[in-house]
Amino acid sequence: MSRALFQRGAPIALSAMLLAGCASLTPEQNLSDVQQLTEGRTAGTPVTLQRNNSEIDNAVAELLKAPLTAESAVRIALLNNPGLHSALAQLDISDAQRVQAGRAPNPHVSIAEYAEGSKLEIERVLRFDVVGLLFLPWKAKWQGQQHELAKLQAAQEVIVLATNTRKAWINTVAAQQTVTYMGQVKEAAEAGAELARRMARVGNWSKLQQAREQVFLADAAAQLARAQQTLFSERERLTRLMGLWGAQTQFTLAQRLPDLPPQAADMQDMETRALRERLDVRSAVAEAGYVADSLGMTKAVGYLNGLTLAYKNANISDSTAGTNDIKHGWELELPLPIFDWGTARNARAQALYMQSATRVRDVAVKARSEAREAYHGWRTTYDLARHYRDEVVPLRKAISDEVLLRYNGMLASVWDLLGDMRQQVMSVNNAIEAQRDFWLAEADLQLTLTGTSPGTLARPRSSGASMASAPQGH
Repeated sequence: MSRALFQRGAPIALSAMLLAGCASLTPEQNLSDVQQLTEGRTAGTPVTLQRNNSEIDNAVAELLKAPLTAESAVRIALLNNPGLHSALAQLDISDAQRVQAGRAPNPHVSIAEYAEGSKLEIERVLRFDVVGLLFLPWKAKWQGQQHELAKLQAAQEVIVLATNTRKAWINTVAAQQTVTYMGQVKEAAEAGAELARRMARVGNWSKLQQAREQVFLADAAAQLARAQQTLFSERERLTRLMGLWGAQTQFTLAQRLPDLPPQAADMQDMETRALRERLDVRSAVAEAGYVADSLGMTKAVGYLNGLTLAYKNANISDSTAGTNDIKHGWELELPLPIFDWGTARNARAQALYMQSATRVRDVAVKARSEAREAYHGWRTTYDLARHYRDEVVPLRKAISDEVLLRYNGMLASVWDLLGDMRQQVMSVNNAIEAQRDFWLAEADLQLTLTGTSPGTLARPRSSGASMASAPQGH
């Protein structure tokens, strides 16, 4: 019986070992797959991922020669960010696990010596893990599925990094513009305070009016200091995301944010697009499918786990009788399901499947809601930014022109001119903030519709959970 079983199992084991021999490490293919998954999703900037340090350094140096735009900042981050390199290294670890899972388990060899009087017995045993061989194709397939999930996870890391870098650039440039305009406010306040001091000295200005100008100057100085600190913090965050250090941190930023698009797009299919294109939705669906595939295998492995096949060869020599006998044969070892019938293991596998199926629904609900929220925020910020651009700023400029005409005609005082200048600069600064908020909402919208959740990345949970259902060797 054991010989017949061996004859039937030998072709399966042989084919499994041949399959294992075909698996090999594919680091460049991993990079290419992640590149394909992120195509069109990296904050509007096409980027080629690289591993060669010298090529990366040259590319970064070339990009830093010109004033830093949003596109060049994203390119530098996706080339140079250490955290992204760590994520890609984790993908290589997953690739190594995939290859390892496809390797046949090594046979075990044991040698034993027994002595009884003048008799000496030497036993040699070659033992094979039958379960490991029979289920090798499934183990290789299962780990390959985990590797596909790891690719989706790495792609989400790339997309989130691109979006965060673009948003950091937007915040930094907006903070730079704010510092410029706050500086103008402070200059106007200094001019007003100096004029008030001189007029108060000759008795043409009251102490109350002079104090008002001085407190305005003090407040303007405080606002400028806050704006400068905000600029410093945002610039450092952008520097970290791009992975720059040393002389590289002295990069030059673009002077202003991009102009608003001519009109806002009407996205009626935003929920459908999010469900179709988001990688976290694709990852959840794939994970549920993989767990479903493993349910039947979990039950089969539970009964066969520990099955081993051994070939034994023994020499029995008797020095007194002068004989030397040889015996050999096969041994099949199978655990008896007396205490553990696998009910808990099967229930756990079923619960894992229900958990993964529920997670698909949870991710889908969040994706639809986040798409609606992101679009509403995008449209609101667009309308506000356009309102400032088309209504508030032109009206403020018209008022300033009129005040200047009146001042030139000696119909308005210098105080009217300085006060209007302050109001105009503050209006422009509010317009900058509205424009910044729109571009931040634009980055969040693209991430929400085509990438992943703008919140914490959802990592695949099947890699650790499903390992319990993988066949284990004896």
